[in-house]
Amino acid sequence: MESADGANEPGLRLGCVAFNQDSTSLALGTRAGYQLFSLTLVEELDCVHKSADTPGIYIAERLFSSSLVVVVSSNEPQRMHIYHFRKGTEICSYSYPHRILSIKLNRQRLVVCLQESIYIHNIKDMKLLQTLFNTPSNPSGLCALSVSQSSSYLAYPGSATDGEVIVYDTNSMSSLTKIPAHDSPLAALAFSASATNLASASERGTVIRVFSVPEGQRLFEFRRGMKRYVSINCLCFSPDGHFLCASSNTETVHVFKLDPLGPSGGDGAATWTAYVGKMFSAASSYLPAQVSGVMSQDRAFATAHLLSTGQRNVCTLVPIQKLLRLLVATADGQLFIYDVDPQDGGECRLAHKGSKVSAQVSPSYAETAALPASSVVAATLTGYSEDGGAKKGEVIPEHEFATGPVRLDDENEFPPVNIFCRSAKEPNKQQRL
Repeated sequence: MESADGANEPGLRLGCVAFNQDSTSLALGTRAGYQLFSLTLVEELDCVHKSADTPGIYIAERLFSSSLVVVVSSNEPQRMHIYHFRKGTEICSYSYPHRILSIKLNRQRLVVCLQESIYIHNIKDMKLLQTLFNTPSNPSGLCALSVSQSSSYLAYPGSATDGEVIVYDTNSMSSLTKIPAHDSPLAALAFSASATNLASASERGTVIRVFSVPEGQRLFEFRRGMKRYVSINCLCFSPDGHFLCASSNTETVHVFKLDPLGPSGGDGAATWTAYVGKMFSAASSYLPAQVSGVMSQDRAFATAHLLSTGQRNVCTLVPIQKLLRLLVATADGQLFIYDVDPQDGGECRLAHKGSKVSAQVSPSYAETAALPASSVVAATLTGYSEDGGAKKGEVIPEHEFATGPVRLDDENEFPPVNIFCRSAKEPNKQQRL
């Protein structure tokens, strides 16, 4: 997620702040390079890697707990670099026709989003599988990629003027559904860990909705506030899909509880929001649509108040040391950790006071014991088809795969590709929308 221009401290000017797919790691991009931190303890932030080889990082994405990290620098905004940071080697790099706005990863696909096109790669060998051209203008690079083992869904804006969402299957390379989520353009998207739910928010920032996937049926509607429009920075589900957090440009982070309404709601009926929701739902047939729509929207189950405001941030919900925590990382290099009461909600307790991430860290494994880096072959391939063919007689290297499934979250494994540079400017296969 690209963040606002950075910190006040010289040498610690942040270009990005992002949690990995299961929120076990935090990546910070700075003017001097990027840093990766492990999020296993509340009391301290453990720096697992620091790189100063590539300055001006504005995208840094780590694949789960693996050693694979993808970075984009403001010095080369059209080129993506993929590294095995523990071995200190560059796996490969790709060039694109325009500035890279965002990158998403799961164990099957790597997705690169430009303003009017999306590139889908096979993460096991980094081959370009599909390109979606002429997508609606998306200047923020907004998209979401599911992380479920059984599916790989991509969500992105279907319109530049309203809040339509397109859900695309990156395995079958086909569009699943179009969801008319909001009246105004989209600002945030997020899949649940199971990829069965999709959350969305618009530029107005007042209403957050949750839809079923792939059906596109509206399941929940939450109201963040009614007094003012805000800019939603981030949406994120808890790993079990029972909670959804939302951060914005205000001082308050909201946590919503996904309580099923109706007779099948189970113990959700015991919560105040579920009780009120049932009452309003029962009364909705007697009220005008505009009134019943507002009344049926659940308010936040829990809230957290940041000690600093005005900074772009990202949020996540994750169990740390067996307790559910709300983590908020800001663009000026602060991390706030809150305790969330999963039963009663309310105001979240600050468990770890946010502090500036220090640029001075102990040398990483890659810096002290890295293997010699292989030289990059100065060959550029101009295009690929879905079956791996090349244009103009150029040959794409064949790759040796390990027998059995490749575990990309294992530190001993990473995508088994050669070191080479590629260009994704003119792929053979296109899909025009």
